[in-house]
Amino acid sequence: MPLSPNHGPRRLGARPDLVVIHYTAMESHDAALARLCDPAAEVSAHWLISGAGTVTKLVPEALRAWHAGAGRWGAVGDVNSRSIGIELYNCGDHPFAGPQMAALEELLAGVMTRWQIPPERIIGHSDMAPGRKDDPGPRFDWQRLARRGLSVWPVAGREQGPVAASGPAAFDDLAKQFGYTADVTHAQRLAAFRLRFRPRATGPVDAADMALIADLAHRFPVDRTAPAP
Repeated sequence: MPLSPNHGPRRLGARPDLVVIHYTAMESHDAALARLCDPAAEVSAHWLISGAGTVTKLVPEALRAWHAGAGRWGAVGDVNSRSIGIELYNCGDHPFAGPQMAALEELLAGVMTRWQIPPERIIGHSDMAPGRKDDPGPRFDWQRLARRGLSVWPVAGREQGPVAASGPAAFDDLAKQFGYTADVTHAQRLAAFRLRFRPRATGPVDAADMALIADLAHRFPVDRTAPAP
């Protein structure tokens, strides 16, 4: 029986082909667990990982947990029906603990194998909901996951050759090709991209942003193998 009552069937027979990573933004792991299991809160996730690396299953992966909310990734609008949600105990203001990251890596490897989810479809809450969410935040180690084949990381200038255009419109076009298709402003889209890939960058879109997003769009175009929404 699911630990959290906050779930339902995946709509239209959807199968998960995304993983969305979150932080809990709560004062303790126990408080987060209580909220994710509170029917009045109407939020949940499939998994919760403590700072010590304890993994708690809240909702069976075959069911639709209520973790993503409004947003979009590629052609997917109902992200809850197409994703598995993983909550990490963290408030976003400190690094994620080593045991927690190790537990996440083991969990992700299993999820990706069970549902045949490729690394480019492991995303953050901030990726699919720019301007609304910022988790798992700038302290999350995406490069660590990428080194283990559990996510992706851009390399400027790799394969795609020189970037032909620059500026906000060109950046937005490439960002949408990678997956940032939510209906948001250029500034929100750029902020979401930087939060994950260049957390210290500021100011208008620049050549480094363009080179990195061009590489991601070239090597990992969104929905190339995904089923219809």
